[in-house]
Amino acid sequence: MGTNARKSIAKGVSILSLAGILCKLIGLFFTVPLTRIIGSEGLGIYQSVYPTYNLLLTLSSAGLPVAVSRMVSYYLAREDPRNAHHVFRSAFWLLTGLGCFFMILMLAANGLLTVWVKEPRASLGFFAIAPCLTIVCSLSALRGFMQGQQNMKPTALSQIVEQTGKVLFSLPLAYFGTRKGLAYGAAGALLGITISEACATLVVAVLYFRKRSAFLGLPQRAEAAAMSTKRLAYRLIGIAVPITIGACIVPLAQFVDSVMMVPRMMDAGLSHDAARSLYGVFSGLVIRLINMPTALALAIAMSLVPAVSAAQAVHDEEGTRQASDQGIKLAFLIGLPCSVGMSVLAKQIFGFLYYESLKPEQFQTGWELLTVSSLTIVLFTVVQATSGILQGLGKQRIPMYTLVAGVGCKILMNYILIGIPGLDIHGGPYASLVCYSVSMIPNLYFVCRYTGLSFNWRDWLLKPGLSALGMGATVFLLRSVLPFGRIFTLLEVGVGIAVYLMAALKLGAISREELSSVQRRLFRKGRSAKSTASEDNGKGEQR
Repeated sequence: MGTNARKSIAKGVSILSLAGILCKLIGLFFTVPLTRIIGSEGLGIYQSVYPTYNLLLTLSSAGLPVAVSRMVSYYLAREDPRNAHHVFRSAFWLLTGLGCFFMILMLAANGLLTVWVKEPRASLGFFAIAPCLTIVCSLSALRGFMQGQQNMKPTALSQIVEQTGKVLFSLPLAYFGTRKGLAYGAAGALLGITISEACATLVVAVLYFRKRSAFLGLPQRAEAAAMSTKRLAYRLIGIAVPITIGACIVPLAQFVDSVMMVPRMMDAGLSHDAARSLYGVFSGLVIRLINMPTALALAIAMSLVPAVSAAQAVHDEEGTRQASDQGIKLAFLIGLPCSVGMSVLAKQIFGFLYYESLKPEQFQTGWELLTVSSLTIVLFTVVQATSGILQGLGKQRIPMYTLVAGVGCKILMNYILIGIPGLDIHGGPYASLVCYSVSMIPNLYFVCRYTGLSFNWRDWLLKPGLSALGMGATVFLLRSVLPFGRIFTLLEVGVGIAVYLMAALKLGAISREELSSVQRRLFRKGRSAKSTASEDNGKGEQR
């Protein structure tokens, strides 16, 4: 079981990581032209709407998909696909109902929301994004069902459809909307998100219906009693509520930021327009760049929940420890080089994407913010991985409490730091560093406590840390001698990746077998797409 758990995690992480990287690259083709179309002020309007939408979406759909994934993997490990499918059906209707409720709430409270975010021009954006709440809730149930079978391909495919849809729909709608004003441009971009999510939901629904009969034909343990809908619903809600509360903490903090940051910068002496523009640069450009490597963190977390839950279902303590150890190792192995590399090359990376789109003072503020904000990547990656482990163990209340503590510190620090003249928006990244540090440390402690793991400082911290430092020193030297330009930025990034991989291999942070496995998946993926689809039809969703 331990070997299978490691393989399923590695496969799930590789599929979702590749999809996540591709999605973030596609996302850049959305962000860069969107910034040019609606400008930093229009981006500020867009970002006034998005945190509220994200908070309501998290309240309605964050916990139940994880609960579905965990319960489906649990029942499949016990050879009980009947109850696994019953879990999905119950969650699907529950999630869709919640999505409808929050959609109606956003539509009805439109005027109040524009007052809260202190941006009257955001009204159209709230109307445009509201239907997306129902759509994504239905999509989340389908994804949770697939992930519970440790099949990450539908999730990966739907993520690519989402991002591609943003480019195809949001940008034209933003362009034509801007002809009538920035409010229409921002609303057009948000309407494009709603359309792209609808397309992603349609794709996953087709995959589900194609493979449902194969899933229902899986061997059923005769003595397994059928669970009542009421009992399953209670169990789902019992798992989902703490996860939802924990998951909504960060969007809640973003919502508070959208309400608080602009007034606090005005308290620090900035005008409303200047404050709104800086908030747009920070939340719309810097945070979006930070979110690129955090897609890998989400991939680790999504793969860990069903793997740990399946090991728990058959009382495989060694499998649980191996899965947990690998998950934390991957988090540091991915997070550390991303933090160091993006921080050292912050000016080059930010300039590669936004140099021509921003005023000189906005550009300088943006890369300075990115230099510090990049350091949160490794902290967030480990928080996500440890949260996934604890959720798989049935300890979902712990990451909820640690995030509450971390975000409480973030809100307090933001309020204090952003109101200081001369510091203003630059206080935001430091508040985030405090937030994720406060969450990460107790998470690591409780994972070690409940799995029996020792803190593996050599494999988790020392080896990837030294590799990342070597990479950072190399790109710092390159940055110092090479001119500022896009071609040189690509060279610096490429050299940094090569140096990190060589150092990681030399120090034993990653083995040649692990690296070869990733390469095989990369090259096999394109060659075997058609054969995989036909093979899955015969085997069903069991992995």
